Amino acid sequence: MKPAPAAAPSASHQEAFAFVQELAAELNSGRVDLPSFPDIALRVRQVLADDYVPTEQVVRVINSEPALAAQLLRISNSRTLNGTGKVHTDLRTAVARMGFNMVRSAAIGFAMAQLKKVEGLKGLEKPLEQLWQRSAAVAAMSFVVARRHSRVNADTALLAGMLHGIGKLYILTRSVKHQALFRDPASLNEVIRDWSAPIAKALLENWAMPAEIVTAVSEFEDHSREHSGPPDLTDVLTVGSMLAVFKQWPDSIELNLQDVSACKRMQMDQAAYESLISESDSEYEALHQALGM
Repeated sequence: MKPAPAAAPSASHQEAFAFVQELAAELNSGRVDLPSFPDIALRVRQVLADDYVPTEQVVRVINSEPALAAQLLRISNSRTLNGTGKVHTDLRTAVARMGFNMVRSAAIGFAMAQLKKVEGLKGLEKPLEQLWQRSAAVAAMSFVVARRHSRVNADTALLAGMLHGIGKLYILTRSVKHQALFRDPASLNEVIRDWSAPIAKALLENWAMPAEIVTAVSEFEDHSREHSGPPDLTDVLTVGSMLAVFKQWPDSIELNLQDVSACKRMQMDQAAYESLISESDSEYEALHQALGM
C-alpha cells in the first residue's frame, strides 16, 4: 500500500517561508530600517545622536513638526514633570525639563501614531494602534519601575519601553506585501515570536542606540536571564512589560511573575507589586496621558 502523499503546504505557510527568507536576507545584508517611519522621528534621532547637541538645535528640529512640538509641551506640563502646576509654553524650557531621552521617546511615540495614516500601510490600522497602546503602557510602567525599584535612569527606561515592540513594528510594516500570511494570525504571530528580537537588535544598532537599550529591547522576553550585579535596564523592561499586562489582574501577578529572574533580583513579591501599582498610579496615569494614549 502506497503512503498517502504529503499535503501541499498552505498558501500562508508558503508566504511565511518566503517572508522569513526576506527577513533573513535583510538581516544578513544590514538593510534593516523603517522607511515608512515619519521623517521627523528620524531627524530627532539624528540630532540627538550627539548628547552634547545644543538645546536650540533640538528645538529647531522639533519646531518643524508643530504636532510633535505640541505633544512635547503637553508632556512637559504633565503632573509628573511639572509639580508646580505653572504651565509653560516655551519649547526650549520643555526640552530642558524633559531631557533628551524623554524627547526621543515622545518622537518615537508620535511617529508610531502617525504610521496609521501611511497610505502604504492600509489594513494595518488596528494592529498598529494596538502596538502603540502597548508601547506607551510598557514605557510608562517601566519608567515607574525604574524609579522605584532600581538605580536605572527612569527616562532611559521610558525610551526602552517605547522601543520594546520595534521588531514587531518592522515585521508588521513588511507583512502588507504578504496578504496570505497577514490573513493567518497564527503564522504571522509565529514569525513575530521568532524574529522580532534579532530584528529589533539590528534596527536599533543601525540607529546607533545606546548598547544598554539594544540589549534590553532584544532580551527582555528572556524571563530566565541571569547576570551579576544589581537590576539593570533589561530587568526593568522585563518587569515593566509584564506589569503593564497583569496590572488589570493584581491577584494573579505573583503567580505569573514568581519564576521571572528579574523579579527575584528586585526582591518583588505580592506586597511589592500591590505597593508599586498603588503608589505609582497617579504617575502612571499622568505619563499614560502625556504620551498621547
